[in-house]
Amino acid sequence: MISNRTFTMLKPDAVENGHIGAILEKITSAGFKIVAMKYTQLSRRDAQEFYAIHKERPFFGELVNFMTRGPIVSAILEKENAVEDFRALIGATNPAEAAEGTIRKLYATDIAENAVHGSDSDENAAMESAFHFSGREIY
Repeated sequence: MISNRTFTMLKPDAVENGHIGAILEKITSAGFKIVAMKYTQLSRRDAQEFYAIHKERPFFGELVNFMTRGPIVSAILEKENAVEDFRALIGATNPAEAAEGTIRKLYATDIAENAVHGSDSDENAAMESAFHFSGREIY
């Protein structure tokens, strides 16, 4: 079943570089409605838990360090076919391979610091949303 919600995080590099407003503008201009949003910072424990799927990969430590070095903006977005449409909007993980006009092409610096996270499935969108937001924080 296709969901109408997805989860995103504006990563520390995007926040540090002052791209919050521009990225949110691209998201809302693409027809996404923000139904939950917060400005926060992940603890080491939270980052390790959120990215546990990558625990055995060689880049795990660097990923945790990156994601905990500064604040993030987490959000739940709503739109028909949200996951697929948002993945298209953000572009390829490697900004060098991302399509022109995508968020990563515009605001990411490299494959490790790629500005934004987007859920890759409806199931992960639900889990990632629940990780960051309680039910009463979603409108």
